[in-house]
Amino acid sequence: MSERSYWIGVVSKDHVAVGVAGGFTQLNHGKAGPLERMREGDGFAFYSPRTAYPDGSPLQAFTAIGRVRGSAIFQADGGDGFRPFRRAVEYLPAHEAPVKPLIDELSFIRSKQHWGAAFRFGFLRVPEADFARIATAMGRNFEADFAPATADST
Repeated sequence: MSERSYWIGVVSKDHVAVGVAGGFTQLNHGKAGPLERMREGDGFAFYSPRTAYPDGSPLQAFTAIGRVRGSAIFQADGGDGFRPFRRAVEYLPAHEAPVKPLIDELSFIRSKQHWGAAFRFGFLRVPEADFARIATAMGRNFEADFAPATADST
C-alpha cells in the first residue's frame, strides 16, 4: 500500500458547506487535476480565506477536515453548463481553527510574514506533522483519524 498523503484545498466557507453537505471536494473551479493526485485514505482539509466567494468577510481558518473516499473522480452538473469534477470525502465532525495561531508551527508556511502565499494556488500537499497540528487544532485525534496505514492493515 502506498504512503498516505495530506492535502489542503483553499475554498470560501460557503463553498465548503456545499462540499461537506454533499460529501465531496471540488477544487480550482472544478478542475480534475488536483483531484487526480489524491488517493483513497488521504487526509484532506479545507482552508477558507473568506466566508463567501468572492467578496465575503475575511475568515482565515481551517473549516473542514476528513478522509478521501473512493478512487474515482466524477463530474457533476453545476448548472448553466458548468460540469465540475469532484471527489468523495468523508468529513469528520470538527470546529474551525484560525490559521494565525498555527503559522509559526506549520513548516509548509515558509514565510511567516507573508504566510498567505502558501495558499495562493488553491491546493497543496502538506507534511504529515503539519496536517496533524491542523487536525488537533480542529479538535480531532490525528492518530485515531489519520494514522498512517501499514502494509498489514486490511
